[in-house]
Amino acid sequence: MADIQAEKAFQKQQVSFKNRFQLKASKGKEGIRYYKNIGLGYRTPKDAIEGTYIDKKCPFTSDVSIRGAILRGTVISTKMRRTLVVRRNYLHYIKKYNRFEKRHSNIPAHVSPAFNVKEGDSVTIGQCRPLSKTVKFNVIKHDISAASKKQFKAF
Repeated sequence: MADIQAEKAFQKQQVSFKNRFQLKASKGKEGIRYYKNIGLGYRTPKDAIEGTYIDKKCPFTSDVSIRGAILRGTVISTKMRRTLVVRRNYLHYIKKYNRFEKRHSNIPAHVSPAFNVKEGDSVTIGQCRPLSKTVKFNVIKHDISAASKKQFKAF
């Protein structure tokens, strides 16, 4: 339990216990751990169910709900604590020249400790309530990049 308490304030899961709804919880040696299925066909990570981390902005172990846009992109920065920057590349049509131009957007997103994300990995992010001044997305799925997997290269 000592490794969890790295913050100045005491860390515990903020869970609303409602009698009407069935509470999903797993009982381990640390006590009862709350987790939920975010829906939309995305599975709850094993670390969220069996882990010991406490994150009040995690969509799997807190009351943050995913609603709105679901986007995919590549991680370009993991320098912030529990936050990463996702780059989305897209094409913008220019009617005058009848052609497309390349554009990109950088989106900061909160990453739960359930995911071990590195730069270059592909992630799926879902929109949620504003978590801070700039962060309005949460990582809901992590795909290891093809560059990090061992592959055969001709040259």
